[in-house]
Amino acid sequence: MSAQRENRRAVVLLSGGLDSATASAMARAAGFELHALTFRYGQRHVSELEAARRVAAAMGVAEHQIVEIDLRVFGGSALTSDLAVPKDRDLAGPGIPITYVPARNTIFLAYGLAFAEVREARDIFIGVNAIDYSGYPDCRPEYVAAFEALANLATRAGVEGNRIRIHAPLLYLSKAEIIRRGLALGVDYGLTRSCYDPDEQGRACGHCDSCRLRLEAFAKVGVPDPVPYAKT
Repeated sequence: MSAQRENRRAVVLLSGGLDSATASAMARAAGFELHALTFRYGQRHVSELEAARRVAAAMGVAEHQIVEIDLRVFGGSALTSDLAVPKDRDLAGPGIPITYVPARNTIFLAYGLAFAEVREARDIFIGVNAIDYSGYPDCRPEYVAAFEALANLATRAGVEGNRIRIHAPLLYLSKAEIIRRGLALGVDYGLTRSCYDPDEQGRACGHCDSCRLRLEAFAKVGVPDPVPYAKT
């Protein structure tokens, strides 16, 4: 690997969850210097912010910024309002669940794009997945491709020929495949948090979409999930 490749910068969107931790590890393994962005956006599962700090430290990121955005002003999601988080629902059921946060990934990527321009980074990593997921429209390959096109139309970097790439390395992986990839890269999943509705001690509920997808994946891999779960 050349020195030039080793010194490349990448912005990673780091939520503190399983997927973003794995995507960050993949970026690091590819030789990127990591500049991490985490968002406090009014989410009820704020335990993921501490998880993001732990993951960032473990990854040895060059920089970790926590950005304050209050998406509660818009409402419309169980993650940013008093709406109940669905538990034990049919994950294959029709429709987009109420845990969808309107335009969240578009907002996060827009911040990541600005951050990348200022840091002269040409690569942005996001841990979206279109296989084992809740059907969110901003986790699909068409969305990632469309945002990359926008990024290169709407920025000085793109117009001047410094192409910006949106990397979604988990897009076509199952959750079990993601975990296997992360374990091979040394990801400590005990540092991560994924639950949409943790208790006051930060323990995962075990029944929201995120918990169920995570638990099923660890079961398929054949290793226990190292995070604490509330007894129910």
